[in-house]
Amino acid sequence: MSQPSQFKLLGTRRFLPFFITQSLGAFNDNIFKQSLILAILYKLSITGDRSIWVNLCALLFILPFFLFSALAGQFGEKYAKDALIRLIKLGEIAIMVVAALGFLFDHLWLMLVALFAMGTHSSLFGPVKYSILPQHLREEELVGGNGLVEMGTFLAILAGTIGAGIMMSSGHYAPIVATAMILTAGLGYVASRSIPRAAAAAPEMVLNWNIFSQSWATLRMGLGQTPAVSRSIVGNSWFWFVGAIYLTQIPAYAKEWLYGDETVVTLILTVFSIGIAAGSMLCERLSGHKVEIGLVPFGSFGLTVFGLLLWWHSGALPQDALAYDWLTLLGHGQAWWVLFDIMGLGLFGGFYIVPLYALIQSRTPENQRSRVIAANNILNALFMVISALFSIVFLSLLKLPIPELFLVVSLMNIAVNTYIFKIVPEFTMRFMIWLLSHSMYRVEHRELERIPDEGAALLVCNHVSFVDALLITGAVRRPIRFVMYYKIYNLPVLNFIFRTAGAIPIAGRSEDIKVFERAFERIGQYLRDGELVCIFPEGKLTADGEIDEFKGGMTRILKETPVPVIPLALQGLWGSFFSRDPQKGLFRRFWSRVTVVAGAPLEGEDAVPASARERVAALRGDVR
Repeated sequence: MSQPSQFKLLGTRRFLPFFITQSLGAFNDNIFKQSLILAILYKLSITGDRSIWVNLCALLFILPFFLFSALAGQFGEKYAKDALIRLIKLGEIAIMVVAALGFLFDHLWLMLVALFAMGTHSSLFGPVKYSILPQHLREEELVGGNGLVEMGTFLAILAGTIGAGIMMSSGHYAPIVATAMILTAGLGYVASRSIPRAAAAAPEMVLNWNIFSQSWATLRMGLGQTPAVSRSIVGNSWFWFVGAIYLTQIPAYAKEWLYGDETVVTLILTVFSIGIAAGSMLCERLSGHKVEIGLVPFGSFGLTVFGLLLWWHSGALPQDALAYDWLTLLGHGQAWWVLFDIMGLGLFGGFYIVPLYALIQSRTPENQRSRVIAANNILNALFMVISALFSIVFLSLLKLPIPELFLVVSLMNIAVNTYIFKIVPEFTMRFMIWLLSHSMYRVEHRELERIPDEGAALLVCNHVSFVDALLITGAVRRPIRFVMYYKIYNLPVLNFIFRTAGAIPIAGRSEDIKVFERAFERIGQYLRDGELVCIFPEGKLTADGEIDEFKGGMTRILKETPVPVIPLALQGLWGSFFSRDPQKGLFRRFWSRVTVVAGAPLEGEDAVPASARERVAALRGDVR
């Protein structure tokens, strides 16, 4: 069944006004920050080391995330999010008026006050920005919506950075920058007025105004979630550690290793931002419109590979007497390799970050979501500060070159994500499932909305290959507990996936009565807990591609725990490498189309093995 493109969301009132509001906010942030930095470096009369003032700007913007994120998380739970966004956007207009006065009168301290206030604005907006999405989007839209948000954010950052450079090059920069900032803030407020109602999740909450105790409590809440959520928060913050290092070093890298001028910096930022935007957009297609955390290891792998390649390709460009502009740089083949590596970093960064945000949103209780995202923001800020200190030690104290910093960060990325994937093996399991369903097969889904979003159900399916369970797991949004023959359960490599997914090994009564009885106990418990259980009632893989008789285990399950029965059918797997077709071959049906199709639920007298077999056979049809 075809799914609508994520870009359809841009035509809906429940998403478009929010998208415009947050994109304009990111755009305005960067117009202001970049214009202020350029004013400090080139326009204002300042005595002493200007780099100290630039670093002070970075500190003033990030400090509010430490101070006010916890409070912002509470606001996001207690008050309606749409009203809160409008109030924050009104505050942005006032802040930009102060910043505009600073530019018009060349008053540095006034601009720094506005910068701290703008950091406060961003820290208040962050938790609401990500926690409102699950209220307005359906689950199958969540990845696409997050992808659009990340695309809009990074393209807005790029546009703001470039726009600031153009405006600051004018001899009358102050009124131009002042007008742009106030106008952008005003447009953001106008867009926010069309955001639909998003009710408060916990209006009864009593606010804790002690920012220190509440920040600690918020961090504990975020890191005290399920391992998948808490480690996703850590993985998210690690991404900002890595990203901050790359983005901070781009100007110096462009000058010292590419021998470029300011246009080369803009070129690199453009390539990186386009990469992030493309990766964010591709996430929806690669994930099949669901929260697919299997993309996270894929993204992590790409970040490491392209980081290593960037180190490898650095230093081979010939130096000229004059600095290269962007067009001259493109005349050198070595520069294309560097830009390819930077594009790859952005692309795989999108694959990495979008599923993490979607997982945090989808698996956090609604009445804690804003505070958990606030905890993520606090940790992000901490990791970004650590990244700055790390870079200072590496580059200034140890006197090592920038490419070697990229090498070290790439190797550290292996260690950090190995830790995360070890603690939460679900990431690795989902990656292996995703890889299988996107490498050897082209998997199509039909009528899977018949599987209930909540509550127990027994799925019954024909058994064609050793990877049937993996393909079904990759197709269905909800976790499924599979009942499988214990010898298949114990297969090398696949056993890791089956154990992680909570599969249930079963043996024949005559083979091992304890395993047999224990399997039915676990099936009953899972169904009583409201979970999905899938069985292959034939009891064995098909030896001829046809559907064998359904055994009586299904009857015993339903007698002990009556639940709806959902028939499933697999089409197109017979003859593939993992089937028992005697004519199979590794490449015989490589990249063949496989379909997972669901039928209407069976209940009462229809929920018997013979009727279930007939329904599964009808769903499969003639496509073996």
